Amino acid sequence: MAVVIELERLQGVLELQCSCCLQLFAEPVRLTGCGHSFCRGCILQYRAGRLRAPCPLCRSGFELQHLRPNRELAALLSLIPRELKEKLETQEEPEPYGAAACIDRSSAGRRPAEKEEEIWESSKQQEITAETIHLLRKDLSKTKEYTSQIKSQITKDFCCMKEYVERQERNTLVFIEQEQKAAQQKIEEIIHQLTDIKAQPSDLSERQRYEGSALTINKITIVEKLNVVKSAVEDLKRKLETLLLENYAQQLPPVQPPDSHQEPSVSASSPESAAGSPEPAISSQFSQWAEDVTLDPRRVHERLALTAQNRRVMVSSHLTTYQPSPRRFCISQVMCSQGFSTGCHYWEVITKDSDGWAVGVAHEMIGKRDKLGRTEHSWCVEWLGPKKQLSAWHKDQETLLHKDKPLKVGVFLELQKKTVSFYSIADKEMLLHTFEISTSDPLYPAFWLYTLERNGSLTISQPNRR
Repeated sequence: MAVVIELERLQGVLELQCSCCLQLFAEPVRLTGCGHSFCRGCILQYRAGRLRAPCPLCRSGFELQHLRPNRELAALLSLIPRELKEKLETQEEPEPYGAAACIDRSSAGRRPAEKEEEIWESSKQQEITAETIHLLRKDLSKTKEYTSQIKSQITKDFCCMKEYVERQERNTLVFIEQEQKAAQQKIEEIIHQLTDIKAQPSDLSERQRYEGSALTINKITIVEKLNVVKSAVEDLKRKLETLLLENYAQQLPPVQPPDSHQEPSVSASSPESAAGSPEPAISSQFSQWAEDVTLDPRRVHERLALTAQNRRVMVSSHLTTYQPSPRRFCISQVMCSQGFSTGCHYWEVITKDSDGWAVGVAHEMIGKRDKLGRTEHSWCVEWLGPKKQLSAWHKDQETLLHKDKPLKVGVFLELQKKTVSFYSIADKEMLLHTFEISTSDPLYPAFWLYTLERNGSLTISQPNRR
């Protein structure tokens, strides 16, 4: 009994029981971080399946390499007689002793620690979730604030641009009005002078010639001034078109046209919005044969830019960055991706935005330097603005058509009849010219553009089959 009393006093000074199994230590090990000791079996089962676990007593993290044998504690426990150990352990419940006790009672011993760990992990997870939600809401608030600032700045910038354009429009219209009034005043003065000299017939013919010359000079002067202003406005329009369609096509988002049946203006839509409906859809007698043809980036000259989902080609002021292709044209020409060898096919091309162009069909193997209509296997109609001349070309032979410039050209390819016909499309179709074709190879839509006309463009209409 005295030995038991002394052992109880020793336990009051030293911790001889494992906090996991609540039994005397069996193979005690110490955590190098915090210094707490546990049975080897208890602590190994406690951290099973985890690379790093918290200490059951102080929650300091530890890993397997942090376990060290507690030889001092093991030596102290070895001094306790076996029968005394059994008596002490059976005072509370008859259980085996030593390592077996730790393993057999590990479930009961670890249950409070495991529950405490689960509670701690759950609490920690809730804290992390709450912090994450707080940060997300904070980021959302900052994003809304930044978006509001950007929208406000963009609105101001567009207002400045619109104010500038509107101011230029007002000034231009005022200038034209002033010039018209000045010319009108001058003409009225001449009329008044001619009225006053009716009583002087001897000098009438001479004065009429003089005043007539002055009237002609005055008329020519105002026409020249107005043409200068008109050209300047057209140049500004084309430069804006270049900015929208070339320089900022990738940065600015596409804008859908307000009405799919209304022809969108170039200044109000990007190439991607124009791709949805660049021009009114085909609605002619040939609609049932309408084809959705697109321009081939591999068969386009480097000075031509493709936009509107490869349905518009424009003369560019700089070289474009296409992928290398051995079939790329060396002249201002482009061919479509789709070829036809049988059946009837129809497409329309908007020509009003260019003053020098050719619309036709060609064999796939047309030379890179062969201009449309100058070879045996290519046919086209061509408009040259400087000459104000519309012609049909095949095998380098020109046929003058003596017609006005078409604003839209329709191409009808009848491969059964071996013909290709070109139409001027306005309120109704007007035949321009028909060629007989002499090839059984596939033919491709092809176009040529006058390279000295910066920003001149051709646009393929969308098909609308009936």
